[in-house]
Amino acid sequence: MALTGHSEGPPLVPPGRAARLARELTGRIAAATGGRVRLDGARLLAERAAFTGYGRRGAVSAGGSCRLLPTSDGWAAVSCARPDDPLLLGALIEAELPDDPWPPIAAWLSAHTGEELAERAELLGVAAAPVRQPDAPAPTCPDRPPRAVEDLLVVDFSALWAGPLCAHLLGLAGARVVKVETPTRPDGARRGNPGFYRLLHAGHRSVVLDPATPSGREALARLVEAADIVIEASRPRALAGWGLDASAAVAAGTTWISITAAGRSSDRVGFGDDVAAAAGLVAYDERGLPLFCGDAIADPLTGLTAAALALTAPVDGTGVLWDVAMSGVVAGTLDPAAPVGPAQPARRHRDGWVVDTSEGPVPVAIPQRRTPLREAPCSGADTAAVLRELGVSQR
Repeated sequence: MALTGHSEGPPLVPPGRAARLARELTGRIAAATGGRVRLDGARLLAERAAFTGYGRRGAVSAGGSCRLLPTSDGWAAVSCARPDDPLLLGALIEAELPDDPWPPIAAWLSAHTGEELAERAELLGVAAAPVRQPDAPAPTCPDRPPRAVEDLLVVDFSALWAGPLCAHLLGLAGARVVKVETPTRPDGARRGNPGFYRLLHAGHRSVVLDPATPSGREALARLVEAADIVIEASRPRALAGWGLDASAAVAAGTTWISITAAGRSSDRVGFGDDVAAAAGLVAYDERGLPLFCGDAIADPLTGLTAAALALTAPVDGTGVLWDVAMSGVVAGTLDPAAPVGPAQPARRHRDGWVVDTSEGPVPVAIPQRRTPLREAPCSGADTAAVLRELGVSQR
C-alpha cells in the first residue's frame, strides 16, 4: 500500500491478494527448506523500495521508467527503461523521439487501440501492453513433495529482480549459484542500487562468457550440462541462439526455470511494472484513473513463485521445465469477478497511515530491507575458477 496511490495523496488498498500469495509462497519455501529459509513474502514485495527510497507516484511507476497512458479504447502501460528503448519506442510510433519521449508517445497512444499497441510492441520488442482485466484465475503451484537443494548447482542466466530473487532464495537454501553474464549484456541491475544488488547476489559466483566465441559457447554448454537447476529470464530464442537446448537439458534431468513476460510461446517483452499493470493489477482513484500498485510487483511475485517451483521434487526423478509467465503469476492474485471501482484510501494516524477494517484500524507497513550478510562478486570475478572446474581451457 505504501507504494500505491498518488504521491500527494494517501496510500490506496490494491486489488487482489498479492501480499497473501507472497506469504503463502514463503511459507512453502520455509517448509521445503526445513525452516532454513524463513522470510515474510509480503515484505519482500516492497524490499527494493526500502533500498532505493522509491515512493508512490500514481500513474508513473515507483522507479520512474513506466507510465500508464490512455489509448483510444482504454489504458496501456509503457516502459522506457533500457538504453535502446527510446529508439525502439521511436520505431513503434514511427517518429524520432525528443529528449522527453513521453509527449509524442502519449499522443500516438491516444490515437491507437490497445490491440494495435500490443501487436507493434511484440514485433519490436518494446515492453508495453494494454491494461486488461483478468478473465480467468491463473493456475496455482502444483502440490508436490519438496526436494533439498543444498549443494546443487544453480546456473543463473537471469537479470534484474525476478530471476535473481529466485537464485537468491535457492542460495539461502544451500545451493551453489553461478551467475552468468556476457560482455555486451551485463545485468542491468548492476547500474541500480548497490545495496539491493548485493542482497540478491551475496555469496554467488560470477562468470562472464562470450557466446560469440567457440570457447565461450563451449563453457556455456558445459555449465548447463553440470547444472541441477537453470534459471532463464529471457525469451527462449535468446539462449537457443547460444546453442543451449532447454528440452535436451530437461531430458538429461535438469530443472529449467523459464521466466518470461507471457509464457514461452509468446514473443512479448515485459518488466515488472508494465506486466503487472497489463495483467490488471492497478488501483483506481476516485476519478477512475488507473495507478500503479507497488514497485515492479510482478518481479518479486514471480521470483517467489519460481523459487517455490524449483524446490519441488521432479516427477519420477526426471527433469522438468517450469514455464513461469509473469503475467499469469499476477493474474493469479486477482479475482475476475471483483467489481472495478475506486480503491479504499488510508487515513492519517499520528505519524503514519492506517486502513479501517471490520476488525479495527490496520497500519500501512513501511518498506523494510534485510541486511546483506556477504559481498556480491564483481562481474566475472570467478570466470577463471569456474572454467577450471569445468575443464574448459581459456583461449
